[in-house]
Amino acid sequence: MFHHVHPYPPYIPNTATKLIVGTLPPPRFTTGELKEGDVDFCYGSRDGQLWPILDKIFDLNLKFETTAEAILQRENFLIKRGIGICDMVASAKREKVDASDIGMLEVELRDLVAILQQNPKIDTLLFTGGNSKNGPEYFFRRKLKEYDISLQLVSNKVPRIHKFLMPNSGRTVKTVSLIAPSGAANRAVGSLTAYKKMKAEFPKKTTIDFRVEQYRPFF
Repeated sequence: MFHHVHPYPPYIPNTATKLIVGTLPPPRFTTGELKEGDVDFCYGSRDGQLWPILDKIFDLNLKFETTAEAILQRENFLIKRGIGICDMVASAKREKVDASDIGMLEVELRDLVAILQQNPKIDTLLFTGGNSKNGPEYFFRRKLKEYDISLQLVSNKVPRIHKFLMPNSGRTVKTVSLIAPSGAANRAVGSLTAYKKMKAEFPKKTTIDFRVEQYRPFF
């Protein structure tokens, strides 16, 4: 059984008002066996789409390579834009060594409610995935139950938006469930009416282009 431990602590600059929340990077980031084109940082997989999406939105001219400069580019962007990253999963076990959320067993969660209490400026959580089993929103809902907190629906239109009250503070935090920035989620994107409409009007546009337009208002 492979012990899939998150290789990065939460990255939360003092400027952060938003928090990107996922699950775990691919197992090779735990073992340190990175591939050419990987960045040794949160969401650094060469197969992932979060940084390419943000690169398009903000015209960042990011490097996609295993270098200190590539890491620094991402850190500077997050500090400037007031964005942190804190995935839900601290560790999990896997029978099959892959990056699938559904394959995670014996999952240990980070206490994101406690982390929010320690970072009172944060008012928005950006989930890189929805409420399907073992997705970031799914795990966050499990953690909220421990605090007797429930999410209240704000908008049922994709990306779905909820809000909740932090305990003992009256502080409202918004959550946004973005379509996952992974190749595995492309099938889900392809089934969306909005994507089909975009594709009919602009045949050359891709699933990344669709995510760029979905992510843009929230970043």
